[in-house]
Amino acid sequence: MSYERANEYLAARGMDDRIILFDVSSATVSLAAAALGCEECHIAKTLSFDVNGETVLIVAAGDVKIDNHKFKGYFHAKAKMLSHDETEERTGHAVGGVCPFGVKEDVRIYLDESLRRFDIVYPAAGSASSAVRLSPDELVSLLPSSIWIDVTRSISQ
Repeated sequence: MSYERANEYLAARGMDDRIILFDVSSATVSLAAAALGCEECHIAKTLSFDVNGETVLIVAAGDVKIDNHKFKGYFHAKAKMLSHDETEERTGHAVGGVCPFGVKEDVRIYLDESLRRFDIVYPAAGSASSAVRLSPDELVSLLPSSIWIDVTRSISQ
């Protein structure tokens, strides 16, 4: 059902033709990059958090991780990721297919600055075997209430 919700969201905005479906899993950054034949940094992973009782999604490049100091500085709360069960219940998408499209109304969406360095990024499309080919500007246009933030650092740091 979450793929259908994401597909409907993208179709309503004329972007459903950008969805790519795979015969293999794309549930992790490395699997998605392999399925697409691209570098892991181009995968736009969507991370789900509880911030003082609110559900927050952060879409970030595949080669970064949350910087706890930056996160706490921005949200004034410790980074607490949702469990697998909580993620689906609170966002409408299961782990492996979490994306910012067609989420529940009370979910706040943030885009991490790490995405801006690319011409094309690939977020999931609501399932563990899908992606959407978008520019960061197109991603912003699809998520008008999203906010750009800087809460990550390179995985290699």
